[in-house]
Amino acid sequence: MNRKITILLAGVCMLLGACGAPGADEAAQPAETMPAETEETAEAQGETEAGVPVSTEDYTLKEVVVLSRHNIRSPLTGGGSVLDTSTDHEWFAWTSNASELSLRGGALETMMGQYFRKWLEAEGLMEENEMPSEEAVRFYANAKQRTIATANYFSSGFLPVADVNIEYHAEYDKMDPVFNPVLTFMSDSYAKAAEEGMHEYDDEIAALAPSYELLKEVIDYEQSKGCQSGSCPVFSTSDSVFTLEQGKEPSVKGTLKTACSLADALVLQYYEEPDKVKAGFGKDLSSEDWESISLIKDVYSEVLFGSKLIAVNAANPLLREIQTELNTEGRKFTFLCGHDSNVLSVLAALGVDHYELPQAIEKQTPIGCKLLFEKWVNAANEEFVRVRLVYESPEQLRSMSMVTPDTPPCSYDLTLSDIERNEDGLYRFADVMKRFDETIAAYDQLKADYAE
Repeated sequence: MNRKITILLAGVCMLLGACGAPGADEAAQPAETMPAETEETAEAQGETEAGVPVSTEDYTLKEVVVLSRHNIRSPLTGGGSVLDTSTDHEWFAWTSNASELSLRGGALETMMGQYFRKWLEAEGLMEENEMPSEEAVRFYANAKQRTIATANYFSSGFLPVADVNIEYHAEYDKMDPVFNPVLTFMSDSYAKAAEEGMHEYDDEIAALAPSYELLKEVIDYEQSKGCQSGSCPVFSTSDSVFTLEQGKEPSVKGTLKTACSLADALVLQYYEEPDKVKAGFGKDLSSEDWESISLIKDVYSEVLFGSKLIAVNAANPLLREIQTELNTEGRKFTFLCGHDSNVLSVLAALGVDHYELPQAIEKQTPIGCKLLFEKWVNAANEEFVRVRLVYESPEQLRSMSMVTPDTPPCSYDLTLSDIERNEDGLYRFADVMKRFDETIAAYDQLKADYAE
């Protein structure tokens, strides 16, 4: 199956090129040389690896655990949904069913797998055309089409001559408990405290007013048949209603949810549609405009999964999985494929300092992003950890340009609060494992603290 994907990749690229994808002259450059569209993005130039400076020159790479968000998909809702009732414009002709990985997403993920292969070969962790033992490499995905497909496409670029087993441990198209960011513990007192934590983002929701107005203008919301008939709600920054139930994801009703669905589809259309003006339904939007629209998605995710009290609950199974992989003897590479909620909740639970990614319109968990936990050893065989996000810029996604050691994806080193780095910017492995232990134990503690 993986070899078939590799063989079909050229055809997919030709198909997208025939549909008007940007040519080689529009190919994305690495973060430090990409042409800036605004003064703000220009200030972010010159940092292929952003965040805290890290040097691994005097270390040997021993293991990498990746938590990946799936790559580009079609919108989660199909025909007859809020996407159709809220605008009279015709959406991009998606190449996949609702919520499934698109052709572009598959091609991009294969190229990302190739980039990771060349990186690990250069670091000496893998040999060229390696066929690793079963214990050395593990691929495990949520049982949704977009996550299984992402893992398959990545593996075909990463290990092109090896037969890779993609694990998924739930019925196809159902949520695996490891990747399902639901609240597995609930009580009245916990729900009250957790909802108070969600309301701490009320100021961020209120600040979305300009983003809401821009979104409505782009899709011509108030001119749509739905709004003209009175079936579309009036946008408000104060109508959010939160729901917390055991066995379910945190949820919100109101404008924030409606606007998030529309912003999500619009951003996906921007990644897919070669004509930028057409992607904005005839509006010539700047990078700041796209960031403003995407901010709705970022705030939506932060409200639901950004507070530590919720994140510790929702991410507990996945935190255990990541820690186990980092301590599995003989393991060299692990690829866990889930969703933006998985990446965000893991980072929030572990106490990662707030960040905003440069060279991205999705500032926290861009489509296809990879959260890396890298284990490095020094000459004294002491173990250290580097924690970072690797992701493609909007222009790399839109142009489908190759990511290579010479034209790499963006990289941003994350900061774990209250843990000291060494002189090279790395964390001691023991300190990171202690943080995992504390975070996993915090789940049991909240059960004790909020028991009825």
